[in-house]
Amino acid sequence: MSIWDAWIGREELRTDRIDNGLAARWLATFDREAPTHGNVPQGFHWCLCVPDAATAQLGPDGHPVRDDSQASFLPPIALPRRMWASSKVDFFAPLHMGEAVTRTSRVISITEKSGGSGQLVFVDVAHETFGEAGIAVHEVQSIVYREAAAFGADLSPPKSALGAVDLEGWSGHRMLTPSEPMLFRFSALTFNSHRIHYDLPYAQDEERYRGLVVHGPLTATLLLDLARREFGDNALAHFSYRGLSPAICGEALHLVMRGSGNEIEMAAFAGDGRQVTAATAQRK
Repeated sequence: MSIWDAWIGREELRTDRIDNGLAARWLATFDREAPTHGNVPQGFHWCLCVPDAATAQLGPDGHPVRDDSQASFLPPIALPRRMWASSKVDFFAPLHMGEAVTRTSRVISITEKSGGSGQLVFVDVAHETFGEAGIAVHEVQSIVYREAAAFGADLSPPKSALGAVDLEGWSGHRMLTPSEPMLFRFSALTFNSHRIHYDLPYAQDEERYRGLVVHGPLTATLLLDLARREFGDNALAHFSYRGLSPAICGEALHLVMRGSGNEIEMAAFAGDGRQVTAATAQRK
């Protein structure tokens, strides 16, 4: 029996609406024109039904404080560093402009592990996003909690010895450099106040990152946009991604894809050749 068993099965319900302003700000963040068919892009669900804890309820890292009360959806795991480790997303139907949206979330597992970086706790949460016609998106999100960085530890991630990205064998490629304004806008869209994305002294001194950290779902959204450029809007039935190494703001990010038929392999690489994200997708 785990001390976290009381959180297994805990549920949360949130509602939202897709309004023109939110969609316009999303599209502006990614330098995109508005779709002509009234649907919103895949990945847009990450800025819907977001947590809205009061500022006074935020912890030192900027995330909402967790406790052992019934009101705390996530468990009060003492490990101070938090990351969005991975997601598995099924797209059932497009979401539409002006649509009312409901999201149900449920904690499905909590797993303790020990790794090379110390103690880890993984919390898997199932999210179901419903539009007015029924379920639109099903996602299993994995959140990992980690030990504090050692005092004076080297800044991470270290520069890779590879020195360059090997693009051989990848049929699709886009390079861009995530900027401070892009990270700020994505944090605002998703109401994410985690300080590693906007507070450079905190990111370096407290969590020992080399710079501001690019959000995992921001990199995932850029990969979804790469697929859109190749296959068109809302072309994917499934998308899974896993973070392998932090992407750093102001450093080149290479987005790549390849595959035949409906099965697609995708990835993101830092400019020094280090793989940041591994992903797979399936076309409809």
